[in-house]
Amino acid sequence: MGEQKVTILSDEKQRQQFVKSLLADVEALQYMLDHDWFESDVTRIGAEQEMVLVDHKTFKPATIAMDALELMKDYPWVETELAKFNLEINLTPHLFEGNCLRKLEDETLEKIGTIEEYVQKLGAHVILTGILPTMRRFDLSMENLTPKKRYYALMEAINNQLIGSSYELQIEGIDELKLKHDSPLLEAVNTSFQVHLQVAPKDFVKMYNLSQVLVAPVMAMGANSPIVFGRRLWHESRIAMFQQALDTRASHKHMRQRSPRVNFGQDWLHDSILEIYKEDIARFRVLLSADIEEDAQMLIREKKVPKLRSLQVHNSTVYRWNRPCYGISESGKPHLRIENRVIPSGPTVLDEMANAAFWLGSMVGLASEVEDIRKYLSFDDVRDNFLKAAQFGIDSKFNWFDDRKVSAVELVRDKLLPIARKGLELQKVDQQDIDRYLEVIAQRAERHTNGARWALRTYSKLKKQTTKDEALSVLTCATIEKQSNNEPVHTWTEPELLDLKDYRPGSLKVSEFMSTDLITVQKDDLIQLVAEMMDWRKIRYTPVEDIKGKLVGLVTSRKLLRHFLKKEMAPDDAAEVVSEIMIENPITASPDITIKEAMEIMRAKRIGCLPVVEDGELIGIITEMDFLRISGRLIERMISD
Repeated sequence: MGEQKVTILSDEKQRQQFVKSLLADVEALQYMLDHDWFESDVTRIGAEQEMVLVDHKTFKPATIAMDALELMKDYPWVETELAKFNLEINLTPHLFEGNCLRKLEDETLEKIGTIEEYVQKLGAHVILTGILPTMRRFDLSMENLTPKKRYYALMEAINNQLIGSSYELQIEGIDELKLKHDSPLLEAVNTSFQVHLQVAPKDFVKMYNLSQVLVAPVMAMGANSPIVFGRRLWHESRIAMFQQALDTRASHKHMRQRSPRVNFGQDWLHDSILEIYKEDIARFRVLLSADIEEDAQMLIREKKVPKLRSLQVHNSTVYRWNRPCYGISESGKPHLRIENRVIPSGPTVLDEMANAAFWLGSMVGLASEVEDIRKYLSFDDVRDNFLKAAQFGIDSKFNWFDDRKVSAVELVRDKLLPIARKGLELQKVDQQDIDRYLEVIAQRAERHTNGARWALRTYSKLKKQTTKDEALSVLTCATIEKQSNNEPVHTWTEPELLDLKDYRPGSLKVSEFMSTDLITVQKDDLIQLVAEMMDWRKIRYTPVEDIKGKLVGLVTSRKLLRHFLKKEMAPDDAAEVVSEIMIENPITASPDITIKEAMEIMRAKRIGCLPVVEDGELIGIITEMDFLRISGRLIERMISD
């Protein structure tokens, strides 16, 4: 959303006018390419840093971005992002040479440090993470949308394109996530470190295709987004989350193929950057308009460089993982860039810069060895590699030259790291910086670890010891502490529960705390079956639901005990099916109440279980054992203090 003054299209006339301006921009770009207007004798790099703000006590999202920006109004380099708990830094472009990488790292650290000082005054911390582990579904409600006109316009425009009744997420990893969501704000779950490489127009096709090839190994080594809503999913879950969050398509009986606005692409680039812009205009309807005052064609006739506002607005609503970018340099000449959007935020600034150096060096190094990557790999294999890297990260196995199947670690260690080193040397990057950043990648390969593997190991261990929420809180707290030292993730040790000194679960909502892996029965099931199931599973309460998942009753161990006592005394009168002994219309809880409120209900009603219901549908359950676990953990913390 680089173009600030955008609006929702109010009528077809406005759409048509904007499309005319868009087509004029395409013609202007074609003219500038044909007549060699572009800057071609210099290469620059740049980056954008996205981050999440979290409460310093709960480690949940802190919706304070607008307050923080008010405190930092003298710093133009920090900007809003889609949600109130996100901020973004625009970093200074540098010539791709010398100590450019170290300059980017130092600037990023300095600016994050400045933001941290201000947000601490508001009771928050900055965290660099592809997806915040403690993010909750309700954090992504529209009330947390950053209150700016362009964001409201974007959300409304995407909603207007929705074919079905809701957005649907379905991702499988170690766990599974399958849910519906009512707004595209789900996109805000993702944060990234977006790296830009300036490319000469004559090299754009070659370099863009190389970038398509290289994003898979870069993402595999740098994956850092494995946990979403407490579920262990893809190693880089941002890829699936971003696509599905903005996916307005719906399933049909037919097999018509529609492209999502977040996509990897359909084919190699063959002729010029214009292929991408033309395809995106052809495939995706215009979502937004803008107050376009420039006449690109007139400026071209006057030998002036147009800003191509319409083209940039449309480009900002199509989310390619390698995005083409047009800009105007300080020299007044236009330039082209490739924006790599696959690199996640975090785990540290050093890790991010290592990812950037690996991609940038590999781009230049591979370009020096391979004239046309299309002769060595099929596009289908390249897209397959991209999806594998997102799912399996450093554990991936890729399709490579000569139809070889090679592990991500082997490919990076034996092939790409030497190529990346060569590329950085060709750019005359300082040798100590080449060693510094590529050694991080080499050590990840040697130790077979990255941010995703560290987070998965940590969370899986902690989850066996405590509640999901406490495990996620410990993971998030540890990440913040370790980031502050800027030590790369391959050196991190796994935290322990007591490393989080002050855990406060009282304000948790029931939806964050309840058990969702439920054993249920139906009214006409045999009581004997229910008794056996409860014994097998060592549970004291079993919800009764209908075939649509609506709660209709509750079977308790006390009810079963009474049933079997009665059966001993009067065998012929004994009940046979669940409906005869279940509690009808049991007391339930809403997922939106706090666990403190749930405890008060259970204490006042003298019950040991609360089924959690939303619109009549059973979605979870909490029992006295859940509260006993929390109480036990709090007592342990008190003793340790």
